[in-house]
Amino acid sequence: MIIKVSRKKTKGKNVKLEIRIVGIDDAPFEKFFENRCLVVATVFRGGNYMDGLLSCHVKVDGSDATEKLVKLIKKTRHYGQINCIMLNGIAVAGFNIIDIGELSEKTGIPVVVIIRKMPDMNKIAKAIDKASDSGITADRKMNLIAKAAKIHKINIQGRNLFIQIAGVSLTAAAKIVRISATHSLIPEPLRIAHIIASGIKNGESHGRA
Repeated sequence: MIIKVSRKKTKGKNVKLEIRIVGIDDAPFEKFFENRCLVVATVFRGGNYMDGLLSCHVKVDGSDATEKLVKLIKKTRHYGQINCIMLNGIAVAGFNIIDIGELSEKTGIPVVVIIRKMPDMNKIAKAIDKASDSGITADRKMNLIAKAAKIHKINIQGRNLFIQIAGVSLTAAAKIVRISATHSLIPEPLRIAHIIASGIKNGESHGRA
């Protein structure tokens, strides 16, 4: 049974400190030499304890990320305990755009997208136009981005962070982020997913989530 943190059931007061979160980030990749990219997902209790590690591969600049993540999450033994899916941006593997509404609907789990700074849509549109993929057009990728929820600004540790949400209220989503951001501005499930993904790919982790 999935315990949802939904718009109707909570406005933030019912979010528990050990809420189960799956944090998803991709590994570095060589855009012109690799056609698949590693994606790592950590399963956390709040921002303190890691209970599991999941992984899959998606196509670089492709269109399979949403489908692959739905399968990854639904097949894990942790599925019945996960209350939130957390993404480091709305895309993985370059411009493999994630449909956050579909991801939330098909898993039955709320989605929170973490964004460090407000994106420049003009730059994104130009970059997507250059990214070729026979399975999905640039226009469709931009439509997926436009379809995603409004970008909200929240305050974490006295600093601004931006989020997009699906299947959860803004109040509850902000509380989830604050609960899980225990060691940096970025929630721990994403920070550790980034460290693991880059460490596997490069032999040693580097950069920030």
